[in-house]
Amino acid sequence: MKENIVIKGARENNLKNINLEIPRNKFVVFTGLSGSGKSSLAFNTIYEEGRRRYVDSLSNYAKQFLGGTKKPDVDGIEGLSPAISIEQKTVHNNPRSIVGTVTEIYDYLRLLYARIGKPYCPTHKKEITAQKSRDIIDHVIKQEMGSTIYILSPIVINQKGSHATILSRLKRDNFLRVLINDEVFELKNDIQLDKNKKWNIDLVIHRFTLNNIEEKKSEIAEAIEIALEQSNGLVTIDVLGKSKNTYSIHHSCEHGDFDMPKIEPRLFSFNSPNGMCPNCKGLGQLQKASWDLICPDKNLSIDDGAILLFKNFMYTSNLEWQEFDKLLNFYSIDRKIPIKDLSEFDLNILKYGSAEDITYSIISERGNKYERSKHIEGICERIERKYFDTSSNENRIYFSKYLVDAECPECKGKRLNKYALATKIENLDIYEMCDKSIEELNEIFNNIKMTDIEKEISNLILIELKHRVDFLINVGLQYLTLNRKAETLSGGEAQRIRLATQIGANLTGVLYVLDEPSIGLHQKDNEKLLNSLRKMVDIGNSLIVVEHDEDTIRQADFIVDIGPKAGEHGGEVVCAGSLENIINTKNSITGQYLSGNLKIEVPKTRRSGSGKVLTLKNACVNNLKKITVKFPLGKFIVVTGVSGSGKSSLINQELASSLNQFLNNAKYDFRDEQKITGQLNIDKLIKVDQSPIGRTPRSNPATYTSVFDDIREIFASTEEAKIRGFSKSRFSFNVSGGRCDKCDGDGVLKIEMHFLPDVYVTCDHCDGQRYNYETLEVKYHGKNISDVLNMTIEQAYVFFIQRSKIREKLQTLMDVGLGYIKLGQNATTLSGGEAQRVKLATYLQKKPTGKSLYILDEPTTGLHSYDVQNLLNVLNRIVDNGDTVIVIEHNLDVIKCADYIIDLGPDGGKAGGQVVATGTPEQITKVEYSYTGQYIKKILNN
Repeated sequence: MKENIVIKGARENNLKNINLEIPRNKFVVFTGLSGSGKSSLAFNTIYEEGRRRYVDSLSNYAKQFLGGTKKPDVDGIEGLSPAISIEQKTVHNNPRSIVGTVTEIYDYLRLLYARIGKPYCPTHKKEITAQKSRDIIDHVIKQEMGSTIYILSPIVINQKGSHATILSRLKRDNFLRVLINDEVFELKNDIQLDKNKKWNIDLVIHRFTLNNIEEKKSEIAEAIEIALEQSNGLVTIDVLGKSKNTYSIHHSCEHGDFDMPKIEPRLFSFNSPNGMCPNCKGLGQLQKASWDLICPDKNLSIDDGAILLFKNFMYTSNLEWQEFDKLLNFYSIDRKIPIKDLSEFDLNILKYGSAEDITYSIISERGNKYERSKHIEGICERIERKYFDTSSNENRIYFSKYLVDAECPECKGKRLNKYALATKIENLDIYEMCDKSIEELNEIFNNIKMTDIEKEISNLILIELKHRVDFLINVGLQYLTLNRKAETLSGGEAQRIRLATQIGANLTGVLYVLDEPSIGLHQKDNEKLLNSLRKMVDIGNSLIVVEHDEDTIRQADFIVDIGPKAGEHGGEVVCAGSLENIINTKNSITGQYLSGNLKIEVPKTRRSGSGKVLTLKNACVNNLKKITVKFPLGKFIVVTGVSGSGKSSLINQELASSLNQFLNNAKYDFRDEQKITGQLNIDKLIKVDQSPIGRTPRSNPATYTSVFDDIREIFASTEEAKIRGFSKSRFSFNVSGGRCDKCDGDGVLKIEMHFLPDVYVTCDHCDGQRYNYETLEVKYHGKNISDVLNMTIEQAYVFFIQRSKIREKLQTLMDVGLGYIKLGQNATTLSGGEAQRVKLATYLQKKPTGKSLYILDEPTTGLHSYDVQNLLNVLNRIVDNGDTVIVIEHNLDVIKCADYIIDLGPDGGKAGGQVVATGTPEQITKVEYSYTGQYIKKILNN
């Protein structure tokens, strides 16, 4: 095997025929400006070629399941190992996937509970133990000599009834006497029991005085076996005047009201019929109609249209409305008063229907009269029935807008049935164990109290559990719980989970390609992550990391700087070598930032803001500890804190949802328990996230920013277009007329393959230009509409320099550092960071109101320091116009530029959720227990 990975002629995307040698079994960092070509080289070329070679070595049958890969545009790669890519993608959208299942820790935990878990009766809270017959015999013969002992078989345990059939059977089977509520009765006598009372009936199997043990042993054993047989595994040993104990050869409660099935790993799986809650099928949630969605404005009356379901057909011949009308009449519910003023009884009738059958008549549109006498459904009841019973997807979508996920009342959201939840370790059922943070689990696994036999049984299981928990802690995920839904993980968290799994696999000789593993990680945890990456290299793997984080770059064995800039101005190797090589390369922008020649400056002054304050009270979502937080308006606010401290919960869930509720319903009555104050100072909430701007080839920056509307107007106004009668719509690829009919305006045709990936080929009818021949004949300054869409933002800016409306919109895209992307670039090819900046540019086009609130969650994801500076320029521009910006961020260059910081913590998970410090960066540095303050202090001091 070669000592280096040798790449020859890489031309994928914007790469310019790159030739490069990368050392094997080293920690290699690819860096460079956003859009420079780092991912094109690392993922689209090196990783894809490694994966392609592996897949090609398999049979055609196996390829059907793995999917094929196209050969990257590269002349050749030598010295390539099997490659594994760990990218920033959400793990699963499956609601059944949790951190425990993704990391496989839950599988080992199920095994642990099956082997050493102890079942408890949920009613009596006592441990249920399964006894062997010989253990019960040993208990009897160990009693004090001369004791009078009854061996009893519990036949009826605390049940109402006359039980005549049971007593008759026992008499028929030649048994002599029973104990009924501890009183002896002869079966030969007529026994009459009150059927309305509860009774305990014990069959007397044997009564003896303990003296000669050897002689008694066989009769004791026989009596115990008969007792167990009669009561399905239960026997009571009554040592007269001393003790009375019930034993079971099964895991059964001595009171007979709870029988455990066989304890095995599948009992603890919420994906198995053996373990899942029968009510919610292991989801922990049920879809329930939400009164707040059905009736969002409680200030309206029924006649005002408060109930959205009936709003458009009140007082019509609609049969459902007629039924509802009869319900209102029967209970004399006032239709004129606001919903909020109705009594609790009236509201329950509206939601859940009549408490009795109602006789009524309704008339169909054809005039047919129907007489009915039945329960009339309430609105919530009706919506749930229609949603679950309908076979129409259209109806299901319609009714789903009134439904929310509600906790399953049977399992209380725990997903499992009562038998699984009855089994405990350290007094915790498996759900409660999974609700502990990874850090807490580490402590529990190291201190479980066990017998010697249990230690021997669980030793290998606990070793595996401890290893996997340690790996998660080492990549900074100690705050997560195993119960956390996988779909709620950020891209960075999902990537670090996959990283921890790979570390745990202990593979060697592998090439790992990682995409910004430090994203979403506080500086405090960065060192742990770097140690984990170093460990992967030390055991014999090659590591390529696409990264902008300075600490990671400085730790690398070998650095490849791609650039010099982005898009068509990038795609070259600016420098490859050691840290010193990069710093000494004058045309390396990365080197300039690493040397300190270029840097993001600390503002000379902090803004004083508008003097107005937005206050959020009693924030308690997830791990937030009922905190009250003040947001000074007219400032650049940064929310900081270690991973899992509650930043996203505070901003995205508490603040944004409360503001949305207010902004979307001006009549909303906050009353005395108001969650938020100062909301009247906000007229618009703008959340700029990293979700795609579209999911089809037709979505692109031009359509999203609406600049394409202006461009189409220009083409429609040309002399040629007027002569041909072409309107603005002729130049749209979303409607027929001007677009190519063969590819429907996509420019490519999808060809489905069997064991190879789907292939997209350029449309042979329009040659990839999206439009038909007639449309393309219309030109503006020598360019047709397809030529314009293929221009970069920078090129289009120069081309339309005389058109102020278009020029201004394109300027905002260049201001956020997107001059290198194409106007018509497929939205699915944009990174999350690029999509976020397209959205930001779109909002920049709008006139500032001075009352807008912008929220951005880690906007520096995927950004080089050079691009961070451009982003800060844009955000500062927004604040200078009088609006407020709130950013959730770990990047110290952003934090140091804040006017106001809200630092949450002190740690993640249950140890977080509190306000640690607030104020300017300078004020935060004075708070000793603020981790953010400690790191900012170093920067400000320098």
